[in-house]
Amino acid sequence: MDIITQLQEQLNEMSVVAFNTFGTLQRDAPPDRLSSSYPDPLNPNPNPKTEEDAKTQQPPAPPQPPTLDLAEQPKAMSHALVLAAKKFDALVAALPLSSEEDQLKRIQELQAENEIVGLELQKQLEAAELELKQVEALFNEATDNCINLKKPD
Repeated sequence: MDIITQLQEQLNEMSVVAFNTFGTLQRDAPPDRLSSSYPDPLNPNPNPKTEEDAKTQQPPAPPQPPTLDLAEQPKAMSHALVLAAKKFDALVAALPLSSEEDQLKRIQELQAENEIVGLELQKQLEAAELELKQVEALFNEATDNCINLKKPD
């Protein structure tokens, strides 16, 4: 695989890691109060009248999912993002450095090579068209011979 393809693959990997990191941070972030005038999202009924009223008003709590280590997960994801960025930097450093003159010279070489290949393909196309015409002529001749050999009823 060439270096440009590797760079594209690494950039795709970095974007996937970044999107997953941002999505996980948004999903797992604890709720925060914007103002004291808004109700607490973790405790919607902060002042129940009595313990018996509180017990009768609230349904049994659903089983809690296992708690995630919210402090370690962002660190692990950011570590993965840093590693992907370092790999990308290493691939960029491996790119060959050349001057503008060298690049223009290489472009001219590639254009000349393209012209040669284009002419060769054109010759092959012309030869194929000529062969197709010959095959069509032979096919027509063969069908005419078959029709002429067949006796009318």
